[in-house]
Amino acid sequence: MNKNTRNIIAWIILVGVLFLAVGPFGPNILGPGTRELPYSKFVKAVTKGEVSEVLIRNSTSEMAGMLSNGRVFTTVTPNDSKLVDRLLENNVEVKVDSGESGWGHLISLLVQWFPILILIALMIYSSRQMRNGKGGIGGGTLGIGKGRAKMFQSKKVNVTFQDVAGIDEAKQELEEIVDFLKAPQKFQKLGGKIPKGVLLVGDPGNGKTLLARAIAGEAHVPFFSISGSDFVEVFVGVGASRVRDVFENAKKNSPCIVFIDEIDAVGRRRDNSMRGGNDEREQTLNQLLVEMDGFEENQGVIVLSATNRADILDPALLRPGRFDRRITVQYPDMSGREKILKVHSKNVPLSPDVDLKTIARGTPGFSGAELANLVNEAALLAAKENNLSVAMKDFEKAKDKVIMGAERKSMSMTDEEKKFTAYHESGHALVALLVPQSDPIHKVTIIPRGGALGMVVRLPEKDKVSVSKTELLSNIRVTMGGRAAEEVFFGEENITTGASHDIKQATKIAKSMIIKWGMSGKLGFRSFYDSDGYYLEASDQISQKTSEIIDSEIKYLVDSAYKEVKNLVLDNKDKLEAIASKLIERETLTGDEVKLIFDGKELEEKKSDNDSLDDFKFGGLPNDSNGKPK
Repeated sequence: MNKNTRNIIAWIILVGVLFLAVGPFGPNILGPGTRELPYSKFVKAVTKGEVSEVLIRNSTSEMAGMLSNGRVFTTVTPNDSKLVDRLLENNVEVKVDSGESGWGHLISLLVQWFPILILIALMIYSSRQMRNGKGGIGGGTLGIGKGRAKMFQSKKVNVTFQDVAGIDEAKQELEEIVDFLKAPQKFQKLGGKIPKGVLLVGDPGNGKTLLARAIAGEAHVPFFSISGSDFVEVFVGVGASRVRDVFENAKKNSPCIVFIDEIDAVGRRRDNSMRGGNDEREQTLNQLLVEMDGFEENQGVIVLSATNRADILDPALLRPGRFDRRITVQYPDMSGREKILKVHSKNVPLSPDVDLKTIARGTPGFSGAELANLVNEAALLAAKENNLSVAMKDFEKAKDKVIMGAERKSMSMTDEEKKFTAYHESGHALVALLVPQSDPIHKVTIIPRGGALGMVVRLPEKDKVSVSKTELLSNIRVTMGGRAAEEVFFGEENITTGASHDIKQATKIAKSMIIKWGMSGKLGFRSFYDSDGYYLEASDQISQKTSEIIDSEIKYLVDSAYKEVKNLVLDNKDKLEAIASKLIERETLTGDEVKLIFDGKELEEKKSDNDSLDDFKFGGLPNDSNGKPK
């Protein structure tokens, strides 16, 4: 007999006892040997004095009674208003029943005692949980200590490596994991041991979670998914209990994969303070360390974790025997971006003019998630215009929206503001054309987007692994082109606040060159960052004199760059003014058009919006005379 059956029997006995207890509250005039008496004989018996007592039920016409000889009878009475008077005249004891049966008494009793019974049941349940080691806040009462991992059966994990593109190196490293889950004997016969934990490290959006699901889909094993924050609670002991529960379930379903997303929420480096070991997060981390290190050999439970902050994880997590394999999931290169675009556009009808390779070349630094968003935005734009397919122009609009933000069409600018913005952005564009190793200009616009009134977008021609000092200095100069143009054309007293982001960006680059990349002649080959990547300012590790030298070096870089930029603008005033005039006229210029204006060449006449829309009325498909696709 199992535990649930015993509980059911106990409750049935309790209800039965309560039902028997109702007996004294119900009528007891009826008994064995009861017979039905016709009403005429009943009246004669009353007149002769042979009836000793009767029970009248208000809810029915039936009457029960007892004769002088002790026999019990029942009779059906008509609507006789003088019946009670006749009974009383003949000394018959009259009892009245409201019609409530024994069940009615039982229900009344249960209503009265129900809150007390519920309280007793909760006390019994809580005491049993505590005896089983699951009670209290950190145990299992009301399920607070249960793990929150969601289990996906192998049939439901339909993501494979075919759905993951652009991270081929990471997939190759994980093939060994998949091979072990499919055929563990292949490794065991040679004494090989699969890593117990694999840590996926990379910036957000590069496909760490998707890659983990693809591993489960390829290996056809159960997949447990949980976030690191799901372990952490305000009550001490809850997180450790949840860790135990997750790993107990994983062992029951091995071989399987336990995926802990954002593990840095629970796996942060422990400090050396003297506050004791009662911290909830620290206890949860300790339990996780024990569970991972306590695995039996080749048990078939593999822990996958993802984070974008591997530098803050506790060293005990990264030692061999726990997360002993670390895989970096990087931003995709141009070839990888093209593959990712193919994956996300396979269900999107594309026009013949769409070239995914060109889109991939124009989206350096995009993560997989951003590329998926780009395809979705292009599809939404095409659907908004009632097109039957997605054209290249939709991808261009979507890319501008992702990079620069949505157009602020409701914002109106005065002619004066438009002129200032045009000269400001033309200053950026002019300097970008003049300084060495600057990225090519993709687009210049004075249409407000996001939080900016205008913008110059530069895109590299190829992916970059490192950046030279010359390029860094050129980037500083480009950021200063807008303020320099305002000062040269409108005077120092008329400069605007439009350069606030430019100043912040130039200072950031200069500061990194001095304290992070060792590009200062006075400070030399030295770094002023701690292990967590923070600047050592106001720290005991650098002196006040060194801090002053750092400030002076940053100021020298920025000031000298601004003087050079101002001279460039003064020497090319006519070219800057030509770019600004055309920008005021068209509001948006491509990089090629800016180059033509710089070289003194005329631009082609711009097609009207109606003409351009007619060309792509149905996503680039040929139309008949009625405007319908052929």
